[in-house]
Amino acid sequence: MTDPGAPAATTRPERLAPGARVAVVAPSGPVPEDRLAGGLDVLRGWGLEPVVAPHVLTAHPEFDYLAGTDAQRAADLQWAWCAPDVDAVFCARGGYGAQRMVELLDWTAMRAALRTGRPKPLVGYSDITALHEAFAVRLGVSTLHGPMVAAADFVKDERAREHLRATLFEPESVRTITAADGYRALVPGVAAGVTLGGCLSLLAAELGAPAARASARGALVCLEDVGEEAYRIDRYLTQLLRAGWLDGAAGFVLGSWQDCEPVRDLLVDRLGGLGVPVVDGFGFGHGSGALTVPLGVRAALDAEAGSLTLDVPALR
Repeated sequence: MTDPGAPAATTRPERLAPGARVAVVAPSGPVPEDRLAGGLDVLRGWGLEPVVAPHVLTAHPEFDYLAGTDAQRAADLQWAWCAPDVDAVFCARGGYGAQRMVELLDWTAMRAALRTGRPKPLVGYSDITALHEAFAVRLGVSTLHGPMVAAADFVKDERAREHLRATLFEPESVRTITAADGYRALVPGVAAGVTLGGCLSLLAAELGAPAARASARGALVCLEDVGEEAYRIDRYLTQLLRAGWLDGAAGFVLGSWQDCEPVRDLLVDRLGGLGVPVVDGFGFGHGSGALTVPLGVRAALDAEAGSLTLDVPALR
């Protein structure tokens, strides 16, 4: 399956309402049981009925950085997406592992579930970038780059939780997403396009993978990362530039660079010459108070104002 570039439009999932049944899955790293319990309490406090997939707390027999085997993690995600009585899919945490199980998913069955059932929100960030890309390209469905159930920002960060809750239940109220304090327009201007992206290192790692997106042409590219040295961020960006993946991008929305070396000068060096608006410090990703950013939705970026305005609410 090939992709000519950024999609013109995608299917938007439906919003949630109290009483919705939502699945919690662990496509990547192992899940701390205490944080999972705290996250489930938050979901219940929103009036949701969380159901934990069978292998969320399973340990991989050899590699302690994985939550269960590849087949187990894939089976949980496939069940959650295809089950007719599940209204949304929440990822428990990131880490590493989603790429290992993407090809084990039955995408034919998942497309069939999308046609016959209700489109569901998929929520996660970090390593879940691999799934955001797969769902966009293989299913044509928009997703939510937002806090995860067993991550510290979900359990302890009220601002992050509230922005995700509003996106899920009252998406009209967050149709304009305003950057965090301290944002900076590295290249001023306005632009429009479909949002895509996530964790920079994962996007670079997707190059050449089966059914990978061929380019971000026409898109508003959302990028962030965590715990990276400047030269590694340089390498990821340079790899995407050399591959032509960023050719024709409409603009760049840059989130947190949590625990990374200072990179603003590097970002100007690598992205400033593309002739499109670039805003940094927008406030999504691994940092505190992380905003939820819909991926696969048309939006307008105003770099100087620090605003991202969706053409339509993230969820129907």
